[in-house]
Amino acid sequence: MNADGTDRPGTAPIRGLDTGRPHSARVWNYWLGGKDHYRADRLLGDKVAKLVPGIVDSARADRAFLNRSVRYLGGKPGIRQYLDIGTGLPTMDNTHEVAQRVAPESRIVYVDNDPMVLAHARALLRSTPEGATDYLDADLRDPEKILEMAAKTLDLSRPVALMLLAVTHLITDDEEAYGIVRRLMEALPSGSHLVLAHACTDAEPTRTAVSAYNDSGIPTKIKARDQSGIARFFDGLELVEPGVVSCPKWRPDPSIWAVPGDVMTFCGVARKL
Repeated sequence: MNADGTDRPGTAPIRGLDTGRPHSARVWNYWLGGKDHYRADRLLGDKVAKLVPGIVDSARADRAFLNRSVRYLGGKPGIRQYLDIGTGLPTMDNTHEVAQRVAPESRIVYVDNDPMVLAHARALLRSTPEGATDYLDADLRDPEKILEMAAKTLDLSRPVALMLLAVTHLITDDEEAYGIVRRLMEALPSGSHLVLAHACTDAEPTRTAVSAYNDSGIPTKIKARDQSGIARFFDGLELVEPGVVSCPKWRPDPSIWAVPGDVMTFCGVARKL
């Protein structure tokens, strides 16, 4: 990606791309060690990381949780359909890559509303021949549109994993945030799962990180919630052990090293009965 927002020399700029202001998906990509970000994104990323050194570890722990949760869902629960909303920019081990390693026939729909994400997703999110991968240009605040469009790729009469990783904290109104998740889960059948990761105020540095992020001038603000507030997203669902915990502590892979410490992002997986 060139600095003017083009994919390569001689192409037209990506419509709607504002490279002069930081964007949450590009800042996240920077923290993950990706390549798809601009100076404004790096400046904000460095500013927040300087104030809160653990923010990069938190971003990477969220990504590792995605990997473990999808491997879990593709195993005994047998999930073969994924609706990943707020997917962000493609990096390594995207949802479809993990899911289709477990079961090549898996079908994945990604949803985001950033033009840079759109351009990269359509170019890079390639499916196996047995499965399917699609990308929707839509906003989490419009669940009806998402469900209508996702139904073109997913069979919504069969279980779906709804992936909401580091996106619900972008909905700052509590009732709106909980209502959106409830509406999406209501549309999915028994056996579906909610996979959610969210900035948590129970981790000491979170308030500083959120304040620095929100005061940076970025148009999309964040509202961190405490552990009980995050658990509320799973109301009416059956939480998978170990419940709502800091991301590194959700079913960590076997290791000879010490138990991982808490990060600012908490997470959980739950089944719809």
